[in-house]
Amino acid sequence: MARRRRNSTINALTIVLAAILVGSWSYCRGNKSDNESHGNAIEQTAQRETEETGDGTFDTDTLTNENAGNDDAEVASASPANPVCGLPETGNGVREILLRRYAYTCSFNPDTKIPNWVAWELTAEHTNGPYKRGGIQFQEDEGVTTQDYVRSGYDRGHMCPSGDNKWNETAQEQSFLMTNICPQNHNLNAGDWNEMEMQCRRWAERFGSIDIIAGPILFRSKHKRIGRGVTVPEAFFKVVYCPSKQMAIGFIYRNEEGNRPKGDYVNSVAQIERITGFRFLTALPEAKAKKIKEEANLDDWY
Repeated sequence: MARRRRNSTINALTIVLAAILVGSWSYCRGNKSDNESHGNAIEQTAQRETEETGDGTFDTDTLTNENAGNDDAEVASASPANPVCGLPETGNGVREILLRRYAYTCSFNPDTKIPNWVAWELTAEHTNGPYKRGGIQFQEDEGVTTQDYVRSGYDRGHMCPSGDNKWNETAQEQSFLMTNICPQNHNLNAGDWNEMEMQCRRWAERFGSIDIIAGPILFRSKHKRIGRGVTVPEAFFKVVYCPSKQMAIGFIYRNEEGNRPKGDYVNSVAQIERITGFRFLTALPEAKAKKIKEEANLDDWY
């Protein structure tokens, strides 16, 4: 009886040990599967990020002094030259020189000799100030001079307007750099385009701050040029983003005379992306940015 009891005990222990070994094997196999899935996800994420930051994307490191300390970096990130919605990504094949000014950032194209885009944040506090344009002269920059515009029939049209830079003397002076300028129809410059600039200042006062991105549109295969090769745009775009309401709207103006209501110029930001090849609202989560860029309701801004 003692031998039979001992054999039974041994059989029971064998069964328990076998169960433990099977459980351990299943656990290890499960962990290996989970780790493989997690590894694939990391690889896919890395591949996606690599694709999104390939040629033609924007390297924000070029906007700050690499030798600056953390305090300087924080000041730079809070500058109006760095809008909350992020700087645009210029499309592949488009040349650009990134120029970080005191109050705006400019993507200047040395081929067209006009900016690809100019981006800035406009706060309610910056909508006015003591530094008027007065006798400030347009300033040569990147080889473009005011002489290129003389007797051309076009105004020297600001992308980041003088009216948005009255709050600071340096900001006001830098708004007259020729890299912030495009050849613009006089009626447009003094009329509907100017009205939109004033409207943006009213929106900044109402909402506390807005981000603005403005630039030319070149949709013809051949473009008119003035001076020493300065390209005349066929149209202009303006993208406006309101951080407090998380909404955006776009506008497109042909470079010609016109006296029309603002609603006639409204386009979605997504449409402006398709036309220009640029990507906007780059600092927002992708899904949120996509939704915002598809909407364009002017009534939401009043």
